[in-house]
Amino acid sequence: MAATGRHGARRLLVQALYQAQVGGHGYHELLNQFAGDPGFGKIDGEYFRELLQDILAARESLDAAIGARADRPVAQLDPVEHGILWLGAAELRLRPDVPPGVAIDEAVRLAREFGAQDSWRYVNAVLDQLAAEPR
Repeated sequence: MAATGRHGARRLLVQALYQAQVGGHGYHELLNQFAGDPGFGKIDGEYFRELLQDILAARESLDAAIGARADRPVAQLDPVEHGILWLGAAELRLRPDVPPGVAIDEAVRLAREFGAQDSWRYVNAVLDQLAAEPR
């Protein structure tokens, strides 16, 4: 069964953020590509668009927040982990409508699905530190 709603939007965002990093694709190119996905109508498309735009616009500040809590430079992060951390950090910092526990749980779930073995532990540790600070 395909992911729907906000979880489906987050799954596609991980893929889009990966492409933004490795291919240098911008917002409009990514939006056009992913909006053409057959399952796009089943996800929260507005949430996908808003977060994609917000994350791409805030990459530097998100990287600063992640880098201050990571045990290695942001440039050394795996692109999948990096994208998941961008997503989690953006939800923690930019989306007051998303409870911190939900943002972290979703990021961990995505890291289990897309990341390297045990990358979910790293994602959880970094986002837990970020969530402990006031929004």
